Amino acid sequence: MSLFTHRAYWRWSAGVQFARLPATMAPLAFTLLTTATTGSYRLGGVLMSVYVVAEMAGAVPVGRLLDRVGVTRGLPALLLLTAAGFAVLAFAASAAAPTAVLLALVLLPGATAGALSGGFRTLLADTVDDALLPRAISVDAMLLEGVLIGGPALVALLDLAGPFVPLAAMAAACVGAAVLVPRRAAEREREETGPDVPPAGVGTYLPWLCCAFTVGLLLSTIEVAPLPLVQRLGAPDTAAPVVIAVLSGASIVGSALYAWRGKTGDPRLFLGGFIVGGLALAGDFGWPGLIVSVAVIGGCTGPLVAATSVNLQRLLPKNRRSAGFSLSFTVQACGFGLGSLAVGVLPLWLAPVFGVFAAAIAGAMLVAKPAGAIGTTSVTS
Repeated sequence: MSLFTHRAYWRWSAGVQFARLPATMAPLAFTLLTTATTGSYRLGGVLMSVYVVAEMAGAVPVGRLLDRVGVTRGLPALLLLTAAGFAVLAFAASAAAPTAVLLALVLLPGATAGALSGGFRTLLADTVDDALLPRAISVDAMLLEGVLIGGPALVALLDLAGPFVPLAAMAAACVGAAVLVPRRAAEREREETGPDVPPAGVGTYLPWLCCAFTVGLLLSTIEVAPLPLVQRLGAPDTAAPVVIAVLSGASIVGSALYAWRGKTGDPRLFLGGFIVGGLALAGDFGWPGLIVSVAVIGGCTGPLVAATSVNLQRLLPKNRRSAGFSLSFTVQACGFGLGSLAVGVLPLWLAPVFGVFAAAIAGAMLVAKPAGAIGTTSVTS
């Protein structure tokens, strides 16, 4: 079956985009909310930090709970709890609740949201067959770029109607995602999941987790530092969006080419692109070096994420996929956080070197793996 006529895939895709939307809206939504209600934009940043910590802390245990109860039954409940958390937070802020109360309330949507991506990624394994999986993940990566851009823009638009409207929209997005979760008979889900099989040792998954970490680490070096990158070249601050535009455009093109090719591919090739792009970024070779390095990193991002995801699915037992994918997304988020910290405390030329180092380690871990173990599955349109 062609992916572009695969109705189940597009239902899954609509659901996962709705589920992702609140996370992309949250930073600006929290800031606008606290600025309007308390006069402090800093409180919005603290709320976002607590939200992210709760996400990371809850991702694996809540993902494991999803595996136990069944993703198609547990995921809608999790989404509705997340929606309720955003609604209660908005109501408390409108009632001028103390700061401590707001910080406590943001823990609920944070803790429940941490496993949403892992749960939806587990559903994808049941939505498309193995032959279509690389293409499905690549198309999803392209759509994700639109969500990342559209989330903050939507908040800015909705804020015109009031500072509480964006949080209401975040709650509504979670409800919409819950409606779109496919319903399967519980008996069928138990049959497909099978007995409780313990996961393999951490060494089996470590190369792929290192790939996920590398993606977050090197991307954050660019996404957090477009302003200092252009200032280093003596360009005006208004040139900073050019860096993000090149990164996003290259990521979309890379994912599109990967989807068109329709093979899992060798992640060592994309890690090599990260190494070359990161070294060029650190080397400060003027505008040509900046644009080329960002384009190379962006072009390799989607394919590396897809190859990592496909190979993780091959290794994870069916009854541990939600927890496993949640761990992968958490590791990637940790990489993003550490990359952001590196930009803040290190010389600009040194920050990308850590991403290069992580890519080299991941590549070294995969050197001993035969090509067949990494995967070159082909697909049809």
